Amino acid sequence: MAKTRKPKISPNGPNPGPNAPKKSFNLYWLYIVIALVLLGLQFLNSGTASKTISWKEFTALASKGEVEKLVGYKQDDLYVMEVHLTEKAMESEKYREFRNKSFGAPRNNPYYFTESSPESLENRLNDWAIKDKKDVIAVQWESRHSWFSDALGFLLPTLLLVGLWFLLFRRVTSGGGPGGQIFNIGKSKATLFDKNTKVNITFNDVAGLEEAKVEVMEVVDFLKNPKKYTALGGKIPKGVLLVGPPGTGKTLLAKAVAGEAQVPFFTLSGSDFVEMFVGVGASRVRDLFKQAREKAPCIIFIDEIDAVGRSRGKNQIMGGNDERESTLNQLLVEMDGFSTDLGIIMMAATNRPDVLDPALLRPGRFDRQISIDRPDLIGREQIFKVHLKALKLATEVDAHKLAEQTPGFAGAEIANVCNEAALIAARTDKKEVEMIDFNAAIDRVIGGLEKKNKIISPEEKKIVAYHEAGHAVVGWFLDSTDPLVKVSIVPRGVAALGYAQYLPKEQYLYTTEQLLDTMCMTLGGRAAEEVVFGRISTGAQNDLERITRVAYGMVTLYGMSKAVGPISFNDTQGEYQFRKPYSEETALLIDQEVRAIIDKAYQQTLALVKSKRAILEAIAQELLAKEVIFQVDLERLAGPRPFEHASLIVPEQTDEPSTSAAPDAETPAEASSPSTPNEQP
Repeated sequence: MAKTRKPKISPNGPNPGPNAPKKSFNLYWLYIVIALVLLGLQFLNSGTASKTISWKEFTALASKGEVEKLVGYKQDDLYVMEVHLTEKAMESEKYREFRNKSFGAPRNNPYYFTESSPESLENRLNDWAIKDKKDVIAVQWESRHSWFSDALGFLLPTLLLVGLWFLLFRRVTSGGGPGGQIFNIGKSKATLFDKNTKVNITFNDVAGLEEAKVEVMEVVDFLKNPKKYTALGGKIPKGVLLVGPPGTGKTLLAKAVAGEAQVPFFTLSGSDFVEMFVGVGASRVRDLFKQAREKAPCIIFIDEIDAVGRSRGKNQIMGGNDERESTLNQLLVEMDGFSTDLGIIMMAATNRPDVLDPALLRPGRFDRQISIDRPDLIGREQIFKVHLKALKLATEVDAHKLAEQTPGFAGAEIANVCNEAALIAARTDKKEVEMIDFNAAIDRVIGGLEKKNKIISPEEKKIVAYHEAGHAVVGWFLDSTDPLVKVSIVPRGVAALGYAQYLPKEQYLYTTEQLLDTMCMTLGGRAAEEVVFGRISTGAQNDLERITRVAYGMVTLYGMSKAVGPISFNDTQGEYQFRKPYSEETALLIDQEVRAIIDKAYQQTLALVKSKRAILEAIAQELLAKEVIFQVDLERLAGPRPFEHASLIVPEQTDEPSTSAAPDAETPAEASSPSTPNEQP
């Protein structure tokens, strides 16, 4: 039996498949056609318009015997009299246009005139007949109504209402205006990136995240070459969770995955699931995974997943229904419900992994958790190289030196430094961005915007100078403190009157002695004010906040108090909520230990400042004269730092106070401690 071959169907043929674009009919064309038909009927019905004539002209026609009859009808408050001519009269050349058929019948009423009443018309006709000795012309009365006017009076409001409703419906369903998407409220808000909307970011644009890139590159390779892994019995991972502080490049890494994977990529925020309507979040989750199954293999990326993935059962009102929990439940079901051969991979990013539900973090949902921390020295140098490509740089600009001067900076802060440096160079009409511009940008990030017009009294300026000199002296002669880079009394930020910049080491563990030395260095400004002026000011407010936080951390988190013991009251899972995990007696003991630690550090700082009073005076006078001093100035005034591991990093000096630029969350007012984004414990 011969086999019959099935004809091949073209992708653009009659059955293009479910993913082919469907042609939609535009209803506006239908409205235009209806309007044209109605206007055409009106013109066809009207034919060639009749001409109005006077009573004198009418009697002239009637005297010639050309009038056959009059047809009258009432229109508004007048009576319209159509003058119908005889067939013989209509054959003349002047009435040729009226002989043409209009809407199926010839016209023989080329003229009309108006009368005020039938009685007036009858009297005038009788008078004319008597005068001209003619027979009275017959008058035929009709009751006429314009079907077009009647239909238009009925249809026009109806069409307007239908059109208005249609426009409102289209606007609501398309998401425009207030209350948009009221009929699509349960639909997913995910943005789809596929071959038609290609992402141009690749892994070459991501620097400083080498370990994380290896992990996600394996996921991309799995999507491109699944047989390489399935041949050995491996299964595609269902979820990849990116965890790290803000600005470290989690979303950028996800964009690179979208650019490299060459598969459909759905992206949305965790807050897109949350609505005030019950059941909307769960419905959007179902719709999202329905779209993903149709596009598989694909990737779903949820940014800030902590908005919807918080632990269930916490902070819930008694008897209430939490919409977020319903959304999370649906997300858990969908993630663990689809089969592994569909090729759907979940990616998510958060900087609050401690608040996520344990069921969301278990293997089978998010199989991989990739930690993205602040970059180290090598990572910062790579990030600087990426962002420096777009700038016109002077030959002196060195990415390695910039990386050394920005410890603790995340990728977003490094990008901000590069942008600020370019802006600072542009303000002075430079053709290239120089190293001095980058130093100014780092200063702005650390200390805030320089307030050149801020007027400070000489007495306040003297207090600020001795305050910052106190920080410099104590930090210079303590072994465990960070090396000093710069001291400035130039006003910056909202209320900062000065700051001291230090260079923190790449360090993750701190001993008790290191923390105590850091507290002493932070208290150096307040101690200098007390030693020199015999009184204290409000300038140490930020310093006191920092040392209090460090002291409580030593006692309650790191177990560094002998009286309290090796106990940590850190509540990362939020289990205690509003309850304290210790008694009132323990709380009193904690307060006493914190006060003892701070008092010990302060007395040690006072003793050191008194012993180095001459150096303190020299540094303060130098600050009052120059406003900004560097490490080389401190070495000249105080001698070499008596430790082998002293820093040799010295920013480029300028003859005038640096016009710095750059942000730092840890130095709001007087940044008298390491003004870098990484906060010490």
